[in-house]
Amino acid sequence: MRCGVPHRWLVVPLAAAILYGAPSALASEAAVSSPAPPPPSLNAPLPLPANAGAPVARGEAAPQLSAPTEIPHIALLLPLDSGAFGRHAEAVKNGFLAAAKIQGRTALPIRIYATGDDVNQIVEIYARALANGARLVVGPLARDGVTALVESAVVIVPTLALNVPESNTPLPRELFTLSLQAEAEARQVAQLAYQEGYRKAFTVHDGTPLMKRIHQAFVEEFTRLGGAHIASYAFTSDPAGLARLKRAAGQGGADMAFLALDLPRARLARPYFDPLALYATSQVYPGNAGPLASFDLAGVSFLDMPWLLQPDHPAVMVYPRPDYRDTIELERFYALGIDAFRLAQELLAGDIRGALDGVTGRLTLGRDQQFVRALTAAQFNQGKIVVRREARP
Repeated sequence: MRCGVPHRWLVVPLAAAILYGAPSALASEAAVSSPAPPPPSLNAPLPLPANAGAPVARGEAAPQLSAPTEIPHIALLLPLDSGAFGRHAEAVKNGFLAAAKIQGRTALPIRIYATGDDVNQIVEIYARALANGARLVVGPLARDGVTALVESAVVIVPTLALNVPESNTPLPRELFTLSLQAEAEARQVAQLAYQEGYRKAFTVHDGTPLMKRIHQAFVEEFTRLGGAHIASYAFTSDPAGLARLKRAAGQGGADMAFLALDLPRARLARPYFDPLALYATSQVYPGNAGPLASFDLAGVSFLDMPWLLQPDHPAVMVYPRPDYRDTIELERFYALGIDAFRLAQELLAGDIRGALDGVTGRLTLGRDQQFVRALTAAQFNQGKIVVRREARP
């Protein structure tokens, strides 16, 4: 087995970890909220001015439109001016516009509002979008931006935030969330393992904030379901520590192990957990890293979105694929943009009760006005990825 220096495709995932690396904000258990009422009926929307649909220039605020020129539109509010998250925002924007192009004529025109990292600016530009005639807002993307919006009093039209807030504060009536939240994925992995008959789990994790959150979410969900968390191990590359993992796995105290690890560490730890069934999150999926990684992770089951695992799925293949080469995390944010557009159309129509076969998962409105993504289960098998089934929460 080989485990080399992290590849270039790790750079963007590290930025994504920062994007979702705020303190844990697990969903509360409140009852499902009523869907937002449809927006006021409108006449056929007027076309936007020639430059209204273009991204705002870097470093500039969105232009203020005077009251007589207010035009009903969908506002796409993204951190395109952010040094840390600009590439992720660009991928979301590209996916959103690609989905709009596939659909053809939309009910409302789309206007893009570029923001930076200042949360006060995000709230101000959100309010400006409303003043400009926005009937629906998609964004923000960063977690602190969503938190600032939740804590403000400006949300008065249907709004689809692309992350979850940092606290359990109830969402405003008109605000919904769709996210790539790592904790939600870890909980689905726990559900999958429990559904498949495993009841005693070893876990291993490294010391990063993201992996600690993933580990905690798995343990909480697995034990809530009735499983037992036998022991937790901190990841180590030390031969003596790996030998301890191997001895523990062979003693029969557990029937499975959960790897709260990224790809390089999972490749190193995986051989020491035989003969246990092994589960992980999409953090171990290498994308185009090559078949060697798949051989190293043989037998590991994980979850990911249909966009990556089922390119021939009818809900997936209709959309163009960008050339992100080996930056798999940007693929995920592009897919998030596609589903954000589709949900935006559902919100405009006031029809959000049914399930939607999205490219990021099967989408249903869950607790606290959060859209739940039911992911696809897959397994590394003889150097290939074998799709097993859709995991339902």
